Amino acid sequence: MSETARPVAVLGVGGGIAAYKAVDVCRRLVDAGVHVAPVMTEAAGRFVGRTTFDALASEPVQVGLWGERSPIPHTRLGQRADVIVVAPATADLIARYAHGMADDLLTATLIATRAPVVICPAMHTEMWEHPAVQANVATLESRGVVVVSPEEGRLAGGDLGAGRLAEPSVIVDAVLGVLAGAAAAGPGRLRPASGPAPASGSSDLVGLRVLVTAGGTREPIDPVRVITNRSSGKQGHALAEAAYRRGAAVTLVTTTDRTVTDGIDVERVETAAEMERVVLRRAETADVVIMAAAVADFRPTAPAARKLKKASGVPEIVLEPTPDILAALGASRRPGQVLVGFAAETDDVRERAAAKLASKGVDLMVANDVSVPGVGFDHDTNEVVLLDASGDVTRVDLTTKSAVADAVLDRVAMIATRRAAGTAASVGGRDR
Repeated sequence: MSETARPVAVLGVGGGIAAYKAVDVCRRLVDAGVHVAPVMTEAAGRFVGRTTFDALASEPVQVGLWGERSPIPHTRLGQRADVIVVAPATADLIARYAHGMADDLLTATLIATRAPVVICPAMHTEMWEHPAVQANVATLESRGVVVVSPEEGRLAGGDLGAGRLAEPSVIVDAVLGVLAGAAAAGPGRLRPASGPAPASGSSDLVGLRVLVTAGGTREPIDPVRVITNRSSGKQGHALAEAAYRRGAAVTLVTTTDRTVTDGIDVERVETAAEMERVVLRRAETADVVIMAAAVADFRPTAPAARKLKKASGVPEIVLEPTPDILAALGASRRPGQVLVGFAAETDDVRERAAAKLASKGVDLMVANDVSVPGVGFDHDTNEVVLLDASGDVTRVDLTTKSAVADAVLDRVAMIATRRAAGTAASVGGRDR
């Protein structure tokens, strides 16, 4: 914890039109009991005045490497911070951070810290979707940086599209989730942005082939409409990235178009049936299968070939169950394979997860209560309970999805090691 009685958040404000929203982020963090130390880029001053942050933050704003109260302000800020949040993060700022540049106070502070970092991109749609920007964001995510994705909506100039800065409440929830995770985990447990290696070591999955699923399936009603759920795929993607960093050969089956680190084998699907075909085929050679995807429970029996018209009246849509992919994996898995399931619930979470653990034949069930603010679907944070088939129960309090991914993989590595040791002992006994 920082030298103050309250957690310290360095609030970096980039030079974009959305800088005005950083004022509300500052106010909300202070109201939540966080000590806010604001840092503005020179360009940010063209959009919002420093006097505003001087009045609302916990200390005066800092703007440059020279002439501040400390001769090395970036080092001082980086060491004090319990978290750094950048809102808005422009394309230029993201690029400089991803490439390790430190030519102003904000980027120098980002490079000089071991605290977790949250960035909140904001820019026009064309810029956000540019391959260079997406590659830079993926680089930062692979280092453990929490990215609060921009929203779709009205942009500067009246355009509509993706790139609008996330709402201040969403940003603050992400920051508080990171702080809560760091406090619950204790010193050194939450992986900092400056060092991607997980707590358990960076190579404990070397030699393992890991299959991960991510995202929510979409079941067609007609060529326009679908039945789906709120899953963003962030947790599944975080698991794939973490497994890859830890040395595994990773296959990711996803319904999303999120950027994936080069080196991860990706198959994109849409429906539960497509996911079933791909997963069952890929699972035949996988050592670990992690079913993090939110597969729809039901689908229309007869999707319409043409768009249903409102003028034709309310359609009668008959539903049928989708394939139970996890149960199929549990019934057909090869010897030694580690199988992990996910249970998103809103009540009786542990009891329902325990029932699924037993009925699906899996080794580990990851359960969360998606009715809790900041947990599960479409958030950058999560809070889970890990139920092991051996009876072990581990709770992971609210933290980043990257940290949750490493907690899950810690348990997977333990199960795989235990299983390999048991196999070796069995083979040795037969030899004797």
